[in-house]
Amino acid sequence: MFNNIEGNQKNKELLKNIIDTNNIAHSYMFVGKESIGKLLFAKEFAKAILCENTEKPCNKCKSCIEFETSNNPDFSILEPEGTSIKIDPIREFIKKVYEKPIVSNRKVYIINDSNYMTKEAQNALLKTLEEPPEYVTIVLITSNENMFLPTIKSRCTKIIFNKLTDVELKEILQKEYKYENISQIVLEIADGSVKKALNLKDREDEYLKINKVFENLEKLDIIDLITSKEQIFKNKEDVEEILSYINLIFFNKVKQNIKYIECMKTIEDTKDRLSKNSNYDMTIDNFIMTVWEEING
Repeated sequence: MFNNIEGNQKNKELLKNIIDTNNIAHSYMFVGKESIGKLLFAKEFAKAILCENTEKPCNKCKSCIEFETSNNPDFSILEPEGTSIKIDPIREFIKKVYEKPIVSNRKVYIINDSNYMTKEAQNALLKTLEEPPEYVTIVLITSNENMFLPTIKSRCTKIIFNKLTDVELKEILQKEYKYENISQIVLEIADGSVKKALNLKDREDEYLKINKVFENLEKLDIIDLITSKEQIFKNKEDVEEILSYINLIFFNKVKQNIKYIECMKTIEDTKDRLSKNSNYDMTIDNFIMTVWEEING
């Protein structure tokens, strides 16, 4: 069980113990950074819950076979539509929850990226979490538990997943995605996330340039810094990721120069302004001027 999933060894043992002792709760919340394997864990957990044999999952019974072919009627995953999970899909989800199992003695339902549920959707789900059918287990997967109503969180058994280590991340990228020669820059930016690492696969040169510029802020002329802006910040959709990487550069330089603490504060202020729809070019210009002055002024 969980043999093909990298990382989070303690959670493997915890979930295996839940299956072995048949001490299965009605609702769980799997919490952790995006794209670190929470859904893989939830699916393997579900497969074991539904397995009809003593050794779980056996991969031989009708339930396991149907699970592997995505045809198990006692299992379902609800995904966001766009950037939200609204009340109507949750109402349909609830109807299915109250239908009795067909193959197994239990049913398992997963809501992936469940933090995208609207408040109305969460309120609709709440009664089911408070009074679930005895045969049902619901798993909410989230990268941001702060988006949930306290009443939702209080009804779930929370299991926290740690981000993947660099070694674990490299193992997954090489085995599953044939991604070789992974640079340290990609590992640092990905921060344990497979999805982030894959998104960066063809963009290493961009981040090498960012690294070259902000690693040498003390030696850089302000004109050169302003000139580099056009290449570094040309894609608005990537700005938060880029600022987070620059923040990492500054964090690593704090021991050399305490002034970088102020630069990190400037990054947070810049992110805040952008989230409030401030003028993009003016905000980035202000960021560049401020961090240069904080180090060289």
